[in-house]
Amino acid sequence: MTSMAYDETLAQRIRLLIKNGHGFSERKMFGGIAFLHAGRMCCGVLDSNLVARLSAEECTEALKRPQVRPMDFTGKPLKGFLYVGPTALRSETALRSWVDQCVTFVKTLPAKSAKKKSPRRKTAK
Repeated sequence: MTSMAYDETLAQRIRLLIKNGHGFSERKMFGGIAFLHAGRMCCGVLDSNLVARLSAEECTEALKRPQVRPMDFTGKPLKGFLYVGPTALRSETALRSWVDQCVTFVKTLPAKSAKKKSPRRKTAK
């Protein structure tokens, strides 16, 4: 049996929560799936964990809760990102609370600027 990079059932539960929101998109990232609002990641799924993006203050508070730990898939914790384990997400109310908190935080961030195209280099003939 091959292991999934992310829990598709959890991803589908998140899709249902954000389906009526405007400005949401999905992107495969960090070996899982990320949900973005206006181009900024707000949450995602990696293995069976929710990846939550929160403010520094919210992270400090959230780390006091069971099943919550720093996101450290590179070996170094990523600032502002947490893993929330599956047992903390069993109820729709719990998952909705996490997703709502992530979306609320991301909406406070400045608008993402459009990437500028680098000028093409002329090749010598």
